[in-house]
Amino acid sequence: MTAEHGFNIACVTDYLEKHLPSFCGPVRIEKFPQGQSNPTFRIDTPSGSIVLRQKPLGKLLKSAHAVDREYKVLSALQNSNVPVPKVFHLCTDDTVLGSWFYVMEYVEGRVFLDPALPDLTHAQRGCVYDEANRVLAAIHAIDINATHLSDFGRPGNYYERQVNRWTKQYRASETQRIEAMEMLMGWLPDHIPEDDGRISLIHGDYRLGNIMFAPDTMKVVAILDWELSTLGHPIADLAYLCMQRRLGRDAPIVGLADLDLEALGIPRETDFLESYCQRANLDSVEPWSFYLACSFFRLASICQGVLKRSIDGNASSKQASELGAMVKPLAVLGMEAALSAS
Repeated sequence: MTAEHGFNIACVTDYLEKHLPSFCGPVRIEKFPQGQSNPTFRIDTPSGSIVLRQKPLGKLLKSAHAVDREYKVLSALQNSNVPVPKVFHLCTDDTVLGSWFYVMEYVEGRVFLDPALPDLTHAQRGCVYDEANRVLAAIHAIDINATHLSDFGRPGNYYERQVNRWTKQYRASETQRIEAMEMLMGWLPDHIPEDDGRISLIHGDYRLGNIMFAPDTMKVVAILDWELSTLGHPIADLAYLCMQRRLGRDAPIVGLADLDLEALGIPRETDFLESYCQRANLDSVEPWSFYLACSFFRLASICQGVLKRSIDGNASSKQASELGAMVKPLAVLGMEAALSAS
């Protein structure tokens, strides 16, 4: 058999036949077009399909692309109130495909890449956002002790650690000086809120593009891409989800800015936050401006890392350079959120 997508089909088939009881070739491999981080493949066999998610090849930033952490959290969430794919096997032998990988079930469903949901009705759009809100609260309600995730992250000082981590990640992948990023990296450390003691499992990249809905209903059937998951402050996920309300329609990461959300049936941000607070039993999400600014900074740093991998020749997607162009606009939006606090 020949090589496909950078690895040998015969090698993949032989390995999976040895480690998955029901797996049997021949196989056909197709790379999913979405995803900037860990390359993800659909493997079709006569008996069905599975998904393989692999750590990228080449030189990588420290602590990035941890497929073993993804596998751990997905394993922990099996049979929980959070819908995730079943996981089957984690491979930590680099000689098989060149890097670590894991395999999981292939879930049929719909992923809405455009947050405006143009193909849905007014009522359906409201249902999608309410369901995303409900599942997010369910993630944050997971008992980290009962699911053996108490060691999945360090407790306390979450935002201090996040600002430090993503500043280091940004500096490690920096390709040019961006003034808005410099301003944001100066503002954030001085405005970190006092630790309120809240700690939960957080997804880390919670957005519609990582939420799979059933083929024919507005029910969530799987939450995808847990690479950035950890233990942290739950409002980080909420702010990250709400960033798209401030992104433009012509950006590589398409947003909802300048749209009439009420006419579309998409809840206003204040109503969306109130719904989350009711589900999470919270009084408020303040200081909201800091949470938003930190989310924009974090995403800008991630996009910078994608750009650096593209320059180095080991990006997962052809859209990497487009995402790299988002670093400055994201930093500007982060400073706008920061300045709204004054």
